[in-house]
Amino acid sequence: MGNLFLILAIILLVILLFSTFFVVKQQTSAIVERFGKFTSVRSSGLQLKIPIFDRIAGRVNLKVQQLDVMIETKTKDNVFVKLKVSVQFKVIQDSVYDAFYKLEYPHDQITSYIFDVVRAEVPKLKLDDVFERKDDIAVAVKKELNEAMTRYGYDIINTLITDIDPDIQVKNAMNRINAADREKTAAEFEAEATRIKIVAKARAEAESKRLQGQGIADQRREIARGLEESVNVLNNVGINSQEASALIVVTQHYDTLQSIGEATNTNLILLPNSPQAGSDMLNNMVASFTASNMIGEQMKKDMVKKDVAKKKKE
Repeated sequence: MGNLFLILAIILLVILLFSTFFVVKQQTSAIVERFGKFTSVRSSGLQLKIPIFDRIAGRVNLKVQQLDVMIETKTKDNVFVKLKVSVQFKVIQDSVYDAFYKLEYPHDQITSYIFDVVRAEVPKLKLDDVFERKDDIAVAVKKELNEAMTRYGYDIINTLITDIDPDIQVKNAMNRINAADREKTAAEFEAEATRIKIVAKARAEAESKRLQGQGIADQRREIARGLEESVNVLNNVGINSQEASALIVVTQHYDTLQSIGEATNTNLILLPNSPQAGSDMLNNMVASFTASNMIGEQMKKDMVKKDVAKKKKE
């Protein structure tokens, strides 16, 4: 009988021992109550409480937590859009009591404030502005949450707009607008490239014509200089300017005929506007050729006479 009481005493002692000591994990606080009344907040480590009288009412997580909230709202230009808001928060270590006793469901409370702020800010903006000013929306949500949740012992660390998802038809329309804008830009660049090519080609042609004209002018200048020298040479041998000019004309006439004859498959066609004009042109050509031949024969006779006269003088 004595052994039974001893065993019971040992078991009771062990139970009291385990009821007296308890462990609180790192980044966690334990709430101790005595007969249902708050007694103290215990931090991490080995802690002591009075068995039977004291109890652990709950534990509060001090780590940074994240809450993701999906919200559907309408923009100023009547486009429905879904936003994903991520809120990072934690319990203030000095306000564990408020966080445990003042707020039953903190996640629901935070979600309500997020809905209220987002649905107040987004309808003020057009869809494009929502994308551009999402950081402003996040700042407004954080400010509102900090003011509301600080008195409950919660600190809002950061608020992020992680996703903006318009209706599928709106996204398709935006993609088409973007594609059309890019095609317009590409067309403008292609047109500019074509314009540059045309301008460059025109400048090259203008430069070519200028050089060609300069070449023709130089050619004619050299021809004139050559004719002048030829006339001077003929004058030096006793042939007057009229005779020299006739001789040069005859020489050029035969040079032209020789050039046409040397080329193969060469046809020279002169098409008159009327049969009478063609007949007159042919007669003029024959007369010109006859006159050239007569001038040439006369020049030869004159040269022979001059040679005879020169020899007699000698």
